[in-house]
Amino acid sequence: MNPEQGLPLPQRYGAILVVALGITLAVLDSAIANVALPTIARHLHASAAGSIWVINAYQLAITISLLPLASLGDRIGYRRVYMAGLALFTVSSLGCALATSLPTLAFARVIQGFGAAGIMSVNTALIRMVYPPEHLGRGVSINAMVVAVSSAVGPTVASAVLSVATWPWLFAINVPIGIAAFAGGLKALPRNTAHNTAPYDFLSAAMNAVVFGLLIFAVDGMGHGEHRGYVVAELVAAGVIGYFFVRRQLDQPAPLLPVDLLKIPIFALSICTSICSFAAQMLAYVSLPFLMQDTFGLTQVQTGLLMTPWPLVIIVAAPLAGVLSDRYSAGILGGIGLITMTCGLLLLATLGAHPEPLAIAWRMAVCGAGFGLFQSPNNRAMLSSAPRARSGGASGMLGTARLTGQTLGAALVALIFGVAPQRGPTIALYVAASFAIVAAGVSMLRIVQRGATAST
Repeated sequence: MNPEQGLPLPQRYGAILVVALGITLAVLDSAIANVALPTIARHLHASAAGSIWVINAYQLAITISLLPLASLGDRIGYRRVYMAGLALFTVSSLGCALATSLPTLAFARVIQGFGAAGIMSVNTALIRMVYPPEHLGRGVSINAMVVAVSSAVGPTVASAVLSVATWPWLFAINVPIGIAAFAGGLKALPRNTAHNTAPYDFLSAAMNAVVFGLLIFAVDGMGHGEHRGYVVAELVAAGVIGYFFVRRQLDQPAPLLPVDLLKIPIFALSICTSICSFAAQMLAYVSLPFLMQDTFGLTQVQTGLLMTPWPLVIIVAAPLAGVLSDRYSAGILGGIGLITMTCGLLLLATLGAHPEPLAIAWRMAVCGAGFGLFQSPNNRAMLSSAPRARSGGASGMLGTARLTGQTLGAALVALIFGVAPQRGPTIALYVAASFAIVAAGVSMLRIVQRGATAST
């Protein structure tokens, strides 16, 4: 069998199911804990501020280890990294469920984050091995749909679980799903030989962790009113270490931070588009519940229902966009999708004081349609523009771009709410629309770049 032509059909379905299950667990667990924080804090006798580490520990572990694990996948095989990540995530989920104090829960969440990073770092590289090149857009669209929907429905799933069970079950339910996915992966996931035989760069992995860790602390500190001196010190330290980190990568044949891929114009433009669009999405996701409940006077249940059209429409739009991305330019599809999303965000920002539920719902659907149309073509362009031997680096950078955008969006919401608490949600939606239209412009640049490449 030619590895570049993907897996035969029966095995292909099993492989994509395993990949989808793993990414669902990893993404969902970054969203469900938010809803349970007050309950967890009360049960473990922890302060509200201290309980935030249930979230931060997970996000920090993922962000600092995505690129190192993607680089490891290029050396030892994507299947090994993915399966190890899935196993670690499953075991640590049980540890979270059995935790009896905040420190033990936070520690288990760190381990769970490293497991999730193992899943996220190589999942799109595996998709490139599962699907033939002419159908790559379909595989990427399934992954994009799972990521988007898992992010959006996390609070709803958490609320449903907490309505019938205690908070440890939020983590315990991962265990049987993780075991099933691991068993399926042993049979269905393709093996690949190492593309890169150079020794692993442990110093670069450490520098990557420090740089991204400092940046996360700085951005989070800006959003939560941390002393300005500390924030500046963190940013300066990240900048200095980052400078030497990037310089070190320039001399590497397959660098951990994929500066070689960022020299590819289509790849670099796709990364920028992804960061801006996910920042826009997170700005909207965090601010909309406050708009609906504090401004419109809706209940939590009504808010949850009215948030649902966004992910529901993505379920329809993402597979369609995936098929179209195998035929049409990601620049065009992404531009159209992000302009549509911009219009939806502006329509939400300009709602009156007492809108009808239908008026909110169809605007949410417009946002979902735009985001769904953009994401699959963008991810396909990012993955296919990288050499096959650098699929791990491309996959890791894809996940890093998404997390960077989400972290930036969440921090901006906190900053906006601190500066303008009364009009915060509306201002956040306008800022989200600004990010979306910038992303549309960057996406359209790929059309010009493709034309220039074709003419040379």
